[in-house]
Amino acid sequence: MAKTSRGLRVRPAGRLSRGRLYVSTPDGRSVAWYDRETGRVSVLAEDQCDAVLAALRPYLTGSYTVGPPPVPSREDLRRLALHPDDDLAPNRPGEPLLGELGHGIGTIGARSRARLRQDLLAQQRMGAELDELEGAGWRILHGVPLPGAGHIDHLLIGPAGVLCVRAVPGRRQRTQIGDLLLTVGRTEPRPDPRWIRRAAGHASRALAVAVTPALAVVDASRIEIAPTVRDIRVLRPGATATLAQEAGVLKPPETEALYTTARTIHTWL
Repeated sequence: MAKTSRGLRVRPAGRLSRGRLYVSTPDGRSVAWYDRETGRVSVLAEDQCDAVLAALRPYLTGSYTVGPPPVPSREDLRRLALHPDDDLAPNRPGEPLLGELGHGIGTIGARSRARLRQDLLAQQRMGAELDELEGAGWRILHGVPLPGAGHIDHLLIGPAGVLCVRAVPGRRQRTQIGDLLLTVGRTEPRPDPRWIRRAAGHASRALAVAVTPALAVVDASRIEIAPTVRDIRVLRPGATATLAQEAGVLKPPETEALYTTARTIHTWL
């Protein structure tokens, strides 16, 4: 955090700000913000413009513009009107499992808790990597609820379209992905392929856009995919950077509009 001679401070606003920096007074009142993605410095009070630029000088990169805040778009107005309890954007990777593990003491057996911890670690690792795609024009949501029971682990909206992702712990064993079932090592087959297809279908209807089902396999020693599996995308840690290079489906305004719809819990329930 930086301080100017007039006491203004610069602070980041976290992952959801996509690199935005806020300039505030010592009492916490925001007077400006710098959006790195658009290169725009929005100043609320014109008489503080010089002090704001002085505070931001170490952070300004490339060309930038200075002026009053832009007129809010339709998506901005919908976001501002969204009640915090209905907003899915703050969800952390594995948010539903954190709640289940934290409040299920005494009702969940030791084996089930161990499985939940493995699922949680897989979602957290994959979610942290997916969050890095936000710098490439993607928007990410975690723990999106579905009607009845279950959650979409990760929902990706960006230049290459919309992906509905289910994270699977590979447990350093061979993972086999078939049309209907997924098997890790010698454990009982899991219906993850069927589940993610259904979840992607629900997401497609909720967002009125094509959604690609995807399985993210974490820490597998080897992944074998049946040749008949053509509709499910398989992701793995370290390989998601290829998504940052894909484009051609959604333009930035379309991405923002879909993200605004997807982050609202009423879209799903």
